[in-house]
Amino acid sequence: MQKVGSWAFIIGVIIAIVAGVITLKPWLTSVLIILGLIVGFLNITAAETTSFLLAVISLVIIAGFGADVLKEMAIVGDRLSRIFSALLVFLIPAGIVVALKSIYAVAKEK
Repeated sequence: MQKVGSWAFIIGVIIAIVAGVITLKPWLTSVLIILGLIVGFLNITAAETTSFLLAVISLVIIAGFGADVLKEMAIVGDRLSRIFSALLVFLIPAGIVVALKSIYAVAKEK
């Protein structure tokens, strides 16, 4: 199962980058969300939870605030902004799953 999660992550990042270069279609959004869920369930261990969630939160903040700045860049700005948006579509579901798993682990300890 670990290999499935690893491949889901690699494929998700590649699709997010490609989707950023082209226009993000609704079916591609669904694929990215499903891959993100797979990564969250299968690929992130309890030991990796904190660093993964910190990275996801950082990327959400950077992409959120940086989208307008990136769009102002000539030639590549719009594409970079779309790549970050597609990465968020992929990583936010994974982050939600990992956060919920972490909350459950903390809640069941008592």
